[in-house]
Amino acid sequence: MIATPKFNYITPDEYLEMEEKSEIKHEYIDGYVYAMAGANDPHVTIASNAFGVIRSHLRGSGCRVYISDMKARIDSLNRFYYPDVMVTCDPRDTQSQNQKRFPKLIIEVLSKSTEGFDRGDKFDDYQQIESLEEYVLVNTKRQRLDCFRRNEEGIWYLKSYSGEQDIFQLASINFEGKFADLYEDVSFS
Repeated sequence: MIATPKFNYITPDEYLEMEEKSEIKHEYIDGYVYAMAGANDPHVTIASNAFGVIRSHLRGSGCRVYISDMKARIDSLNRFYYPDVMVTCDPRDTQSQNQKRFPKLIIEVLSKSTEGFDRGDKFDDYQQIESLEEYVLVNTKRQRLDCFRRNEEGIWYLKSYSGEQDIFQLASINFEGKFADLYEDVSFS
């Protein structure tokens, strides 16, 4: 994701107006806009599978799950990102049609070009979202999930799952899933 900014400094309102008209997605960091690259087959397949199983699990719960076209807004840092999958259960998030401020779960599917950013600065930024309970990184090279969870004291800890375990848990939404479903139709190189 991180490349050279596309434009000079713009305000969040200018960004939102520009993004409504743009044919490509951009992320917004401190007044600068960064064009997003497309994703490969494993990335898109995993994100779609995650969306599907989570959507089925949350049906009728009042929670909403979004796939890559919904922005997560971090007001305290002046940032907008497009998570691969995001879940919000906060009624305040029904007030905006193009951004969500109170996610409880964010999932990023890793790629070679974004893994460092997703594990580093982006995770640091996401930690500023008070409603966020779980941040999940999904590997595209092998069956592996790294689930970062915020405990009662506000401290983040890591629980990793691998394909040898067959199942994984997303504690924030009380979900137990199968690696076979998450990685369905994914070919590893």
